[in-house]
Amino acid sequence: MNNGRRAFTPPRLPADLVRALSPKRRELVRPILDRPRDFVLLSARKLAHAVGADAMGVLRAIRAMGFHGYDDFRRYLHELALVQATQLDTMQPGFARDSKVSAQLQESLARDAGNLAALGGTLDFSRIELLAERLYKARRIVLLGGDLASVLVTFLHYNLAVIDLPAIACTRPGEVVHAVRAVQNADLVLAITFRRGLRQTVDGMRQARAKGAYCVALTDTHLSPAARFAHEYFIASVESTVYGVSYAAPMAFLNMLLVACAATQKARTLRLLKAADAEQRTGFRWYREEA
Repeated sequence: MNNGRRAFTPPRLPADLVRALSPKRRELVRPILDRPRDFVLLSARKLAHAVGADAMGVLRAIRAMGFHGYDDFRRYLHELALVQATQLDTMQPGFARDSKVSAQLQESLARDAGNLAALGGTLDFSRIELLAERLYKARRIVLLGGDLASVLVTFLHYNLAVIDLPAIACTRPGEVVHAVRAVQNADLVLAITFRRGLRQTVDGMRQARAKGAYCVALTDTHLSPAARFAHEYFIASVESTVYGVSYAAPMAFLNMLLVACAATQKARTLRLLKAADAEQRTGFRWYREEA
């Protein structure tokens, strides 16, 4: 699946898909789009049986929505299920199985590894390099993210400060409102949000884009509202086996972005790190054994 810009892979929302359908076909596909998790693993024949229709009727409706075939539609349902997932949806399947805790731990580690493999297999590394160059050119870098994603914003903000990039972290609604009010064309906004998308983050990015700022999103699905409203977006899966989300892949993306920042201007980075070296070796922040 292409991990490109919105201009090349515009996300399609359920409301957009059904708009051109006849009333009968709308009624056929509505329960599928409303509850994608219930249908995403079914074959075309089993899905048709589940909604009380024949397989050819379902396939005709799928093609009328613009999909090339059933496999294309199932990939879309998977994306839609990710957007709509809740904590219970994530945890319930794994805990329904009668397995030992050690087996669940291994499954969790395997899921993280799978998320990282998916990230590595879909990323265009040149786009990360270009994003790093944009960060250096920006008048101000506004980082948006709330709830659990605030830890990602805090991590990125701290490390951008080390290399003296003009970033501000906005993790609370009031901070977002005040920061976005002042953005300009020369600013860059990086919004981090997953699944349905946190309202403060998505609304903040929409307002920033309306003011002319260049907007980038880090999210987990092409159907994310953050992906729809950004100039470009990057996909990092947060699928997990527990009630929360896994930030292994988003953290790996942020690490790559920081590497790109450091490598894009090596001399500048080394100069700044040399200036910080003495404090990092002997500064009061660090624990010392008493002589």
